Amino acid sequence: MTATPALVWTALLLVYLLWGSTYLGIRIAVETMPPLASAAARFAVAALVLALVLRIRRGPGALRVDRRHLASAGLVGLLLLAGGNGLVVLAESGPPGVALPSGIAALLVATVPLLVVLLRSATGDRPRIWTFAGVSLGFVGLVLLVLPGGGTDAVPLAGALTVVAGAASWSIGSFLSGRLPMPADPFVATVYEMAAGAVALILLSAGRGELRDFHPAQVSGRSWLALGYLMVAGSLVAFTAYVWLLQNAPLSLVSTYAYVNPAVAVALGAVLAAEPITGQVLLGGAVIVAGVALVVSTERPGRRAASRSDAAPSAVGTAPEGLRR
Repeated sequence: MTATPALVWTALLLVYLLWGSTYLGIRIAVETMPPLASAAARFAVAALVLALVLRIRRGPGALRVDRRHLASAGLVGLLLLAGGNGLVVLAESGPPGVALPSGIAALLVATVPLLVVLLRSATGDRPRIWTFAGVSLGFVGLVLLVLPGGGTDAVPLAGALTVVAGAASWSIGSFLSGRLPMPADPFVATVYEMAAGAVALILLSAGRGELRDFHPAQVSGRSWLALGYLMVAGSLVAFTAYVWLLQNAPLSLVSTYAYVNPAVAVALGAVLAAEPITGQVLLGGAVIVAGVALVVSTERPGRRAASRSDAAPSAVGTAPEGLRR
């Protein structure tokens, strides 16, 4: 599949919109479901469906990979899904005052682009100065959004730190996915990543005792619907698009989803959960959008092919042939 700018932007829009809605979906799902077990079920079912589709369309050898590629995909899946997504799900679960609101979780995940740029710099890559400026501007907007507004409501510290740890795990997984020997087909890579994440999450769920007193009859209809939405929209569609983007677009551009997702999450919170949109939210959101615009103008897809031919390791770290997959 040729990575044309139109295709890159289509995949980005899917990640922007669908992942922005998953924060609210997670909050609804964990109302009556064990958090890590629900995440494990989400990725296990999505991996099975995608594997069956590939097997039917491409034949018996569709999922065949060597051990190195399988190990790399498994490691990336652990970091992205068990570490990144699992910690977010855990932070959003619990009683009021303990569970982190879905909008705040989305805002904290916006630290991913900053962490990715730091990882790139630490390994010898040199992002453009305007990439640094855009990421920094986005981080300023993030700070404006999460600063206390003078009310009595406080962000649960444990939940906030849990999401930050999840963002760090996701950033490392995203960074390594372009540096490790991954399966050439991003859809095959997605199957193994989701399978590895599901196995790790169900083991962690069992270790926490989530399944000891759990009965499916206790799960509400809205939680089942939310889980189904997360499986299809969040895992099958958006995550597959994200994996494809990691192999076909600059990592700094791909990471801008973490700036757009909070805006989607805040809007859905206002429409579906009657969460107020304050002046502070509007100001922080405007600064974040400005940061996104700056990063996108610097790392837009059209510049990628030219920059890859003269540079050493790129933002993603894959070979130029990746443009023609």
